[in-house]
Amino acid sequence: MSEIKKYSASQRIEALLDPASFVEIGAYVTARSTDFNLKDFDTPKDGVITGYGVIDGKLVYVYSQDASVLGGSIGEMHAKKIANLYNLAVKCGAPVIGLLDCAGLRLQEATDALTAFGRIFKKMSLASGVIPQITAIFGTCGGGTAMIPSLTDFTFMTDQNSRLFVNSPNALDGNYEGKVDTSAASYISENTGLVDGVFATEADVLSEIRTLVGFLPSNNEDLAIAPCGDELNRTVPGIEAMDMEGIITNIADDLVFYEIKKAYAPDMKIGFIRMNGVTVGVVANADKTLTSAGMYKAARFVRFCDAFSIPLLTLVDVKNFAATIEEEKTISSAAAKLSFAFSDATVEKVTVVTGEAYGSAYITMDSKSLGADMVYAWPSAKIGMMDAVMAARIMYADEIAASPDKAAREKEIAKEYTELQGSALAAARRGYIDDIIEPDATRKRVIAAFEMLAEKAEDRPGRKHSAR
Repeated sequence: MSEIKKYSASQRIEALLDPASFVEIGAYVTARSTDFNLKDFDTPKDGVITGYGVIDGKLVYVYSQDASVLGGSIGEMHAKKIANLYNLAVKCGAPVIGLLDCAGLRLQEATDALTAFGRIFKKMSLASGVIPQITAIFGTCGGGTAMIPSLTDFTFMTDQNSRLFVNSPNALDGNYEGKVDTSAASYISENTGLVDGVFATEADVLSEIRTLVGFLPSNNEDLAIAPCGDELNRTVPGIEAMDMEGIITNIADDLVFYEIKKAYAPDMKIGFIRMNGVTVGVVANADKTLTSAGMYKAARFVRFCDAFSIPLLTLVDVKNFAATIEEEKTISSAAAKLSFAFSDATVEKVTVVTGEAYGSAYITMDSKSLGADMVYAWPSAKIGMMDAVMAARIMYADEIAASPDKAAREKEIAKEYTELQGSALAAARRGYIDDIIEPDATRKRVIAAFEMLAEKAEDRPGRKHSAR
């Protein structure tokens, strides 16, 4: 573990921002409490460096906790500096990036620290959906401080030196760190969905944040657009033989797919691509079965994209919902969350059916009935209630059983069912599909659709907020 280089709080800021762009705010702030002999300690900057700078010319606000000052613990003035940074960021409409390395609340300051801690949570909550919030964990992030990354939009960790927990592994009944390290980056990223990426070094994490900032708008009134050097009418030969990640990558500008939460619920892929320079959020089935974790993961991503006016592209190849005892506890709630997120989103929404699209699982994946603005399908797509063979067995069980050649009769009925109710053409005839497109033309057709939808405006009934 000691072989992995750890940066100081200031070095992290230097590595994150463009050279010589950081301007510090509150450099002379120190702790003001004198309880429990705290006056005997020197607390430069009260354990957190705050300020602003630029990433590829884009303004960002940054705070970096200093573990060398009382373990980076959060005291009254430490929290006040972070809260003040949020005030500036919201006023100026720029992202906040928190570099976390913190021992938790400063016990010596008791309720002063606790109250200030709550103010951070309020500032973060009010900033949600207004400015992007990103955190990176480089050391300990435990107890109440674990809520900070949970309140942000994106979180990254280093795979060896960082820990994220409310209760440490040894405090959990029947567990200890050697058995299951529930605070480890690998456990958190694979089992909770709280972490968007885990990387070997701090330099890798900081580089990843720079890349992410490039995809995001600065605030909810900004647009995320970059110059496009890729061919808008570029075709993708052989795309129908690719897996979902290959499809996403090959339709993206410059073949770049920025995937997030890759280790969690891999049945669902989410992330950002650019199409004609415009950032687009992608939701896609990597498996033909929808899981609760995958749908919760996608729902939160959809809501983020909608909050920041990022268009949504949904790629569909799904047969059903996961069917296990464990999944039954949450599957309807998860499906409702994702359906609601898509229905509630007012950004431009384009859906492409690349394979199968059956039953309620298809409806959940931003179907026409949920409000997708444009829905395309490849010629080979199968769209309907269920697989044609299964439908034939259910609807014509007696007829098939009485046939002298059961297999042939079943095949014949299934073929007829597909033509009438289970094909892309059948769905298009009913207006549920806007067009059947050739697979290799997917990129240019999707780009054209988003360009057509660029001035979309959709009014909704007035309400304080949704109840979901």
